[in-house]
Amino acid sequence: MVAPMKRHDADSAEVRIFTYKEGLLSAVAHDLQLEVTRFEIQVADDRSIVATFEPGSIRVLDAMIDGRLSPGTLSAKDKEKIQGNIVKDVIPVRKHSEIRFESSEVREVGAGWEIRGKLTLAGRTRDITVPVHRDDGHWVGEVSLHQPDWGIKPYSAMLGALKIQPGVRVRVSVPAD
Repeated sequence: MVAPMKRHDADSAEVRIFTYKEGLLSAVAHDLQLEVTRFEIQVADDRSIVATFEPGSIRVLDAMIDGRLSPGTLSAKDKEKIQGNIVKDVIPVRKHSEIRFESSEVREVGAGWEIRGKLTLAGRTRDITVPVHRDDGHWVGEVSLHQPDWGIKPYSAMLGALKIQPGVRVRVSVPAD
């Protein structure tokens, strides 16, 4: 018998991506908060997890200032340009239309959890470990991903004077109940 699944998508959960600027011209750039708008996270009664994310659904929420979302900092045109760069150059969605995570181990650690599994991103699969903690009625998992580990070249402009750091932070939040 197949274990029943709890399913989460953008109606009940949240997936955010945080990027950080660097380079000679970083003072004129922005750290960004992005959201994935199409995804599915399945959690079985045996605690196994399968999650799929559509990189073509990544949207720019806005710039961040001092680590906080700063609504209105970016124009609609700026957001559209950034989104275009993501789906064309960073994760070419015509070639890589899905990001997939499958857990291999889920274990309690203190008041939270540790989830180990395989993440397939941009055609490469690697093992990752995601620490999970409870926060305001949600289970929140956060992981840093080093883009070059998946063959992704971080965005760069103006001959590298303006670029995104190779490390991005991904946060997934699902209801605790």
